[in-house]
Amino acid sequence: MESIPIHETKTVQTRLVLPPDTNHLDTIFGGKVLAYIDEIAALAAMKHARGTVVTASIDSVDFLSSAKAGDTLTLEAFVTYTGYSSMEVYVKVTAHDLLKDEKKLTTESFVTMVALNENGEPIPVRKVHPETDEDWKLYETAPLRREIRQKRIASRKK
Repeated sequence: MESIPIHETKTVQTRLVLPPDTNHLDTIFGGKVLAYIDEIAALAAMKHARGTVVTASIDSVDFLSSAKAGDTLTLEAFVTYTGYSSMEVYVKVTAHDLLKDEKKLTTESFVTMVALNENGEPIPVRKVHPETDEDWKLYETAPLRREIRQKRIASRKK
């Protein structure tokens, strides 16, 4: 099975933060951001797998700053590493205050998606290969994140 460059899995979405999306502090609900993260991670993984995927894990979500009503959110996702049927997807969320033309990183996350066939069984996915410095950093650190994830899951089975 061939390997593809990470950039071919890149997916970008832009969303407007509306008042119903915000809490009493006028900032976006974390759960809303999580839904956006899950959706874009699935899109990047589907692009890579060329088929159906499901979310296996949202390993980490770091809320670094907030976005308020009127801001736009740009979500970027790409596959950083693959296993047999699993894909680690990195998601970065940036808020843009259009009136002040100020941008800030709001959220970073790692999501594991699994490719499935029509019977719901895991199927193999292509490998990815890094090209940029950011790609390399994420690619080289992915096995450690995978090991931590597997230990966490194994500890729950005891």
